[in-house]
Amino acid sequence: MDVLIFLIAVVSFAVLVWGMAVAARRLLGVRFGFARLVVAGMTGLTVAEPLARSLTVGTPQDGWFILLATLCAQLVTVAFLVVTEVLLPSGSVTPIRWLRSWRSSMARTRRYLQISRILIRRGLGPYLRGRRRLDAASRARLAASIRQALEEGGVTFVKLGQVLSTRRDLLPAEFIDELSALRDQAAPIPWPEIAGRLEAEFGVPLGELFAEIDEQPLAAASVAQVHTARLLSGAEVVVKVQRPGIHAVVERDLDIVRRLARTLETRTSWGRSTGALSLAEGFAQAVREELDFRIEARNMTAVAAASADPGVVYPVPCEGLCTSRVLVMNRLHGVPMSKAGPVAAARGADPSALASILLRCILRQVMLGGVFHADPHPGNVLLLPDGRLGLLDFGSVGRIDSALRSALQRLLLAIDRADPTALTDALLDLVPRPENADPARLERSLGQFMARHLAAGMTPEAQMFTDLFRIVAEYGLAIPPEIAAVFRALGTLEGGLADLAPGFDMIGAARGFATTYLAEQATPEAIRGTLTEELVTVLPIIRRLPRRLDRIAGALEQGRLSVSVRLLADERDRQHITGLLHQVLLTILGATAGVMAVLLLGTDGGPQVTPKVSLYELLGYHLLVVSVFLVLRVLIRIFRSNS
Repeated sequence: MDVLIFLIAVVSFAVLVWGMAVAARRLLGVRFGFARLVVAGMTGLTVAEPLARSLTVGTPQDGWFILLATLCAQLVTVAFLVVTEVLLPSGSVTPIRWLRSWRSSMARTRRYLQISRILIRRGLGPYLRGRRRLDAASRARLAASIRQALEEGGVTFVKLGQVLSTRRDLLPAEFIDELSALRDQAAPIPWPEIAGRLEAEFGVPLGELFAEIDEQPLAAASVAQVHTARLLSGAEVVVKVQRPGIHAVVERDLDIVRRLARTLETRTSWGRSTGALSLAEGFAQAVREELDFRIEARNMTAVAAASADPGVVYPVPCEGLCTSRVLVMNRLHGVPMSKAGPVAAARGADPSALASILLRCILRQVMLGGVFHADPHPGNVLLLPDGRLGLLDFGSVGRIDSALRSALQRLLLAIDRADPTALTDALLDLVPRPENADPARLERSLGQFMARHLAAGMTPEAQMFTDLFRIVAEYGLAIPPEIAAVFRALGTLEGGLADLAPGFDMIGAARGFATTYLAEQATPEAIRGTLTEELVTVLPIIRRLPRRLDRIAGALEQGRLSVSVRLLADERDRQHITGLLHQVLLTILGATAGVMAVLLLGTDGGPQVTPKVSLYELLGYHLLVVSVFLVLRVLIRIFRSNS
């Protein structure tokens, strides 16, 4: 019997809790999670009994006070849901997500403390807090400290330093020189781990994949390790295997990079001027793509198709042997570009001609194909035995659409012709135009820029791009990430071309490419093709135009010309307006009920329900509860829409 009574009590309590929770959800008109509803119902039911006991006075009119106590308990349930929605919006915290978040947060905190200790040990703390200013005397010392801190930080920070080493438009020469010394090297992974990963990735023994594979790595970087191998068909290949556990390390480090970038942008003027946070987000996206080798395999094919240059060779991924963590491709034998100059000269080849081929290849990828190698540093370019060049490592690839390519082409042509007006138009088409842009003043600044760098008899230098970026920053123009990737690739290429052919005029060669491209676009065949494409697009419109003009003229002649405009034709617009009207109506009703409640509570006299409470006061209490209900319903709609 006792067990039965206990079960009845438990079931009754559960029914009451769930009833209050469901009533609160219906009153608010929005959905909540099961756990939140149960806690809200228990909270309301907990206060219901004390409220009822305090309000009842043992008179025949106790029913009104029991109703008031019930409404107040329901009000507590509703208020609990609204307050928790403000503090913890629905969906932001669940038990499983909270546990995962807690574990990742603890790991991230440990890594964050480790990075913080590195920064403090290298003396970088005051610069992060914005308490020291950079001057010429401290730049070299600060640049060395930053390089050492990045090396200690590991793979993500080394790659960040390598990316920053190409941004001559953002960093002084001292920082570029130090960051250029960063090398993405790491201790080799033991062969048993590599073999185990390969067999686990493909699900077969190594003997069924390769005729032979060298256990000694050809190269070992912080992200992956490369081994030479021979397929069963006899083809020579290289096998790129990702390091175990690299994803978790990189994700934690990217979060730290983003936090540091936000700190720099908030607390330092140079962080704000360089857009540190947007740079960090672009870097994070590039690193995540680099960790998926399937993307790299697709990039190889896309870049090769975008630049069909007979002087440049690309590796070909082996179909069926490429996964997100393993990449198998044919092997290219050659000498790195940093050592290719003397080798080319010894073979009787012209290093300057090779530099021109490589520059033309990258420019064709950018200007014509729209898919380009974004990291052509000297280690990613080989001089092959047959005199051609080979491009490696397509983990970082940039993409620009046709509109940006067209603007970039006009920009290059304007620089070649030293035309400030055309350069201004191309630059404003290339970047988002700010509301307070002053094209005339910008054109004068660009004219002075061209007079300094592109006057007759002057040899352009790479410094001209730095000055161009300074003008862009001065006028508040934001370079799109795609275009920043283009200039980063060209900046990286500049150092490699200097190693391959010292004294090579990269700017002059680029101007020559612009002239050649313009000549290609001006041939009769190219013009005929362009006109044909435009005519095919416009011809259907031209064919329908006379009939439409005749209809308009006839309607105008007969006085029947009218314009039909359908307001709120979209269902979403109607729903939005209806929702706003509902909120306004609920606000008015809540305010009205509140005002009436205050008036009734302040009115003396009237029939007495109890010796201390009049009928006016009792009605005022009920209206006050109704007013709070309506206001909370409006608030929950606002908070839910904002979240």
